[in-house]
Amino acid sequence: MPLPLIGLTTYNDKNQYGFPIAALMHKYILAVSEAGGMPVLIPSGLTEEARLSLLERLDGILFTGGGDIAIQAFGGEPHPRLASVDPARDTLELALLQAAASDGKPFLGICRGFQLVNVALGGTLYTDLADQMPGALKHDYYPDRPRDYRAHQVKVDEGSRLGQILGEPVIDVNSMHHQGAKDLAAALKPVACAPDGLVEAVELPGHPFGLAVQWHPEWLTDQPAIRRLFEAFVEACSVERDE
Repeated sequence: MPLPLIGLTTYNDKNQYGFPIAALMHKYILAVSEAGGMPVLIPSGLTEEARLSLLERLDGILFTGGGDIAIQAFGGEPHPRLASVDPARDTLELALLQAAASDGKPFLGICRGFQLVNVALGGTLYTDLADQMPGALKHDYYPDRPRDYRAHQVKVDEGSRLGQILGEPVIDVNSMHHQGAKDLAAALKPVACAPDGLVEAVELPGHPFGLAVQWHPEWLTDQPAIRRLFEAFVEACSVERDE
């Protein structure tokens, strides 16, 4: 049986020679492949025809982490800490997410991908948590710690799909974001929160597999609960492949 084809979004960068490249940290690729999926990288800047053709072929999409989403996408406030904004990436990923949500194609959002899910479905973001969210924990990157450093806990709704997958009411997670969900899209259900009340995971009710998390699980696959998250996503993509 062919492995399910799972698209992974990429970011624009330059290699050591200064040439433009579509890039992605290898941890995402490993997490999907080790869970039984076939990762396929999605470059930004695709034409509408190419995007529609790609959607027909993919069995699921993983919306990866990366730079900040342009404030024009959600009416956000300008902030000096906005970084690595890429309108071409935003345009493609917002269209892909909206199509996946309406067509019932499995998707998983991670960090920026979590924020993208919220924005694509009508929600808004804090453009900088430390400045704009009263009582916010430190959610941004810890430069003196490894990427798998467990920065805080999240409390998971045990009755949610995420709760059933993880099998744990509280998990320790890493944290590498300075933005976060402000007004949640009406279509989304919050299913995990940080101790300061920030929403850390959402689901799209009624969707075969529409889920997003604010942390970076691809760095935490030493935890059985986290491996189950990727395995559940790949399984949902396998069902999509067989239909």
